[in-house]
Amino acid sequence: MGDISITTDEIIYWQSGWFKLNATIVYTWVVMAALVTMSLSMRSRLTCTTTIPRLQNMLEVIVQAIQDQVGDVSGQNPARFVPFVGTLFLYIAVASMLSIVPGFHSPTASLSTTAALATCVFIAVPYFGVRQLGFSSYARQYLKPTWLMLPFNIVGELSRTLALAIRLYGNMMSGAVIAAVLLAFVPLFVPVVMQLLGLITGMIQAYIFAVLAMVYIASAMRVRAGVLAAGAAPQAQVSQQQATSSNNPRGK
Repeated sequence: MGDISITTDEIIYWQSGWFKLNATIVYTWVVMAALVTMSLSMRSRLTCTTTIPRLQNMLEVIVQAIQDQVGDVSGQNPARFVPFVGTLFLYIAVASMLSIVPGFHSPTASLSTTAALATCVFIAVPYFGVRQLGFSSYARQYLKPTWLMLPFNIVGELSRTLALAIRLYGNMMSGAVIAAVLLAFVPLFVPVVMQLLGLITGMIQAYIFAVLAMVYIASAMRVRAGVLAAGAAPQAQVSQQQATSSNNPRGK
């Protein structure tokens, strides 16, 4: 029981001065290497013939499912969001899948990893908003309905990011700790069941994290776009009246 590690940050493989090479860093590299290797391997084997390899067929199904989900949540063309949201999903999903390998510790069981992923979402929200609406139109919404709301809006963004990080960390870490406790008491069949449940939980958490990231991005773009559309409506009505009057004969 004393060997149970609450987080992968506590597992140190090598240390030199202030630098510590812990399990979080090592297994993050492992997940990244697995994703890159699989991507490069599939790119060299892509085919457009009627006979598609099973792995390519599986990946096409996964990519199509991600595109459909992102499109449903955003209500827009998912092409520009899929690289970011899809990477978040695949990283968390692969980290969870590799957790069934003996000796592997999922890096998502570390708060530093989940905080880094949540920070990426925190940066992506204004990034996509500014790209579509411009900096001034996007930033102006933090001052509405009055400039006194600016600190509250900023705190809301930060608290949402913190909740996103803690939610993923809590679910992934708790599953690992429960499996370790059961392994100490019942070292045969129960830990296997817990590993399978942990795998399912990890896939669900990957889905939830990716969907929440897309919801945050889409909500920022949709609300601010709606405000701009409302402001542009009077101009559209004026243009329509001018077009109607120019089509009518003079004097009628």
